Amino acid sequence: VILLGYKGYVIKEYFANYFLHQSDVTIDIKNNGLEIHNNSSEPWRVTLVDTGHDTMTGGRILRARKYLSQGPFMLTYGDGVGNVDINKLISFHEKNKKILTLTTVQPEGRFGTLVLNGNHVTSFIEKPKGDSAWINGGFFVCETDIFEYLKDGDKTIFEKSPLETLAAGGNLAAYRHEGFWKPMDTLREKNQLEHLWMNHEAPWKCWHE
Repeated sequence: VILLGYKGYVIKEYFANYFLHQSDVTIDIKNNGLEIHNNSSEPWRVTLVDTGHDTMTGGRILRARKYLSQGPFMLTYGDGVGNVDINKLISFHEKNKKILTLTTVQPEGRFGTLVLNGNHVTSFIEKPKGDSAWINGGFFVCETDIFEYLKDGDKTIFEKSPLETLAAGGNLAAYRHEGFWKPMDTLREKNQLEHLWMNHEAPWKCWHE
């Protein structure tokens, strides 16, 4: 299930024509015919849900409720990628028996770090892991009880009251991921991720393995 907000029509068009971009085709212009010679599309079923322009993150999850099964479900944002081991994440969630498990990561720093002794540099580390803080990496496993915490409808901000209340009540677990993870919040990050993809070096593209 993909939850759509502002400019969601772009995503709808992408998936509606996805197989064309993954196939060799012959197009009969005169007769408006289309012949597919091969198709390398993944065998996935995708449900696109229009959640509205002003709906907050928690409200978007709530609107998808009718499309979800009765068992646990997974959740992620659309602006970050990582090579998180999904099987290990699910096993961790099942073992800890919490309502919600989030994946926590340590993002890399933007700049190199220097250790100085007076005017002399004694060591240099290029873009080390942040400041040792663990942050929300955006890959979740949720029990359906999570819907009880989305009490403000479309106005619910998932990262505010729901996560805060779950944490305070001992119902939030953290799965530590020490592998690749990167957001795409800036043009610089976009260019870095596209470079990895175009050069077949994307660590997060692991669903064919």
